[in-house]
Amino acid sequence: MTQIVINTNYSGFWLSLKAAEMIAKLKRVIDNDRWYEEVNDIARDDEDLVNVVKVLGEEANGNSCHLKIVTIPDDVDWNIESYDGIEWVAEVHRTWR
Repeated sequence: MTQIVINTNYSGFWLSLKAAEMIAKLKRVIDNDRWYEEVNDIARDDEDLVNVVKVLGEEANGNSCHLKIVTIPDDVDWNIESYDGIEWVAEVHRTWR
């Protein structure tokens, strides 16, 4: 099963400083002016991200954010969709215009 971190509040995805620092340490992100943005641009199914959210729980939530871990089957081609900052995981399908 694949685990994916999404935001379920009207704010967009942001990690708390504590969560971002933990991931930066795990990923050995170079300490620069953009490290926080780099960490928040992490793949949502990244194992370190999922584990940090599990460990910190509510403390992983960034400003006005509510993070949730969604579990889907491994063979699903997925993406994250959103409306006004609220996100959900959707299966990729074909679209024509």
